[in-house]
Amino acid sequence: MLANICLGSAPIPFGTVIDSILGAKDSGDIMSEIVREFRIPRALTAFLSGAALAVAGLAMQTVFRNPLADPFVLGVNSGASLGVAIVLLVLAPTGVALTQGLHLSGHLLVVLGSTGGAAIVLVLLLVLAQRVDVMSLLILGLMLSYGIGAIVSILMFYSMAERLQSFFSWSFGNFSGVTWSQLSVFAPAILIGLAAMAPLIKTLDAFLLGERYAQSMGVRVKQGRVAILGCASLLAGVVTGFCGPIGFLGIAAPHFCRFLFKTSQHRILVPGSLLIGGFVALMADLIAKAPGVEATLPLNAVTALFGAPVIVAALLKQRNLRKVFGG
Repeated sequence: MLANICLGSAPIPFGTVIDSILGAKDSGDIMSEIVREFRIPRALTAFLSGAALAVAGLAMQTVFRNPLADPFVLGVNSGASLGVAIVLLVLAPTGVALTQGLHLSGHLLVVLGSTGGAAIVLVLLLVLAQRVDVMSLLILGLMLSYGIGAIVSILMFYSMAERLQSFFSWSFGNFSGVTWSQLSVFAPAILIGLAAMAPLIKTLDAFLLGERYAQSMGVRVKQGRVAILGCASLLAGVVTGFCGPIGFLGIAAPHFCRFLFKTSQHRILVPGSLLIGGFVALMADLIAKAPGVEATLPLNAVTALFGAPVIVAALLKQRNLRKVFGG
């Protein structure tokens, strides 16, 4: 996190960052203002986003008993994107800019649209999961993403250029658009979603061995499934609403965690995925900032560099992963 704050288009000395954090620097100092108003909110947003997407991905992989499940692959991000597209391309005032023109109430509307879209897709996936196997579910999730993408494309085709600019800037994914005032909504929402997942750890462990086993252990399967995926939709929807659709973090971080700790116990995997997800998001954001260069890279392109190899490795080692997911 300190490296993320120090490095960027203009490197800031480590001592200046520490002094700014501790309040030792004069408030009128330019470097101090950059650290306080831009670098620290961006780093906190990156860590919280990575943690939220990692825990959401872990929960979805467990409930669907599918090592490749995450909000991006199963189309949840597409549902969130549709909700945001409706807000920005249909409901928003003319020429609104997501990172500049929307006040806090506007951001809340974006988050509500994003979370609602994510929740609708999750409900559809839950219905389909009872009728098809896990590989078919992945294909259905992909087809659902294409269908939702088609609706978004139609909305974009008939939208004004100013609104399209807002939606395009949001769709690339970015941790830099969250200010302190927006962080006061973003951070509590993420922390509530993460805290709500804590009492569900034993339920997640029971789901690993299948719903029949979970039911024999006294778990209320339907209520547990709804609670887990409700938390996942909240985490994925809030991150997508504020930062855009960020792919691959939700699938990569849980696999990194399983590889490091060699366990399937969620009392270790949940906090482990939280920390690893935050770390990977900070690293991806640091690479996207391209320290020493004026231009920045698209965040989703960088996260794909982390996530794509993990998906390939998961597919190649699917026999071993079946043991973890009770297959």
